[in-house]
Formats: sequence, structure tokens, C-alpha cells
Amino acid sequence: MPQLDTSTWFTIIMAMLPTLYLITQLKLLSMNYYQPPLTKNPNLQTHNICWRPKWTKTYLPHSQPQQS
Repeated sequence: MPQLDTSTWFTIIMAMLPTLYLITQLKLLSMNYYQPPLTKNPNLQTHNICWRPKWTKTYLPHSQPQQS
């Protein structure tokens, strides 16, 4: 029964580690990561409006009280 030659294993493993590292780095460089939204600049001027935006209740025609 022939013996398994393991003399080259160390060289192969040591060459494989930097190769796997480089492949992983190249994969990570090509990925698109989530970009957080830009924060609003507080120094920007806001437009003055003569009315305040607010919630109002909208009534449908059938929900209004009947007038007699």
C-alpha cells in the first residue's frame, strides 16, 4: 500500500492563505454598501408661509349630519 506524500502540504496551504485573503478583499471591494441618508443642514433657510400645516378632519357626504 503506497504512502501518502504530505511533504508539499505545508507549501500548498501557505500559498492558499494569501490567495483566499486577496479573493475575499476583491469581493468586498465590489460590494455596494448601504449609504446613510445625508443629514439636513440647519443653516438652510425655510420658507415662511402664512398658514400652518395641520391635520384636518375630512367628512364624507354620507357622514355629515342630516339637516331637516
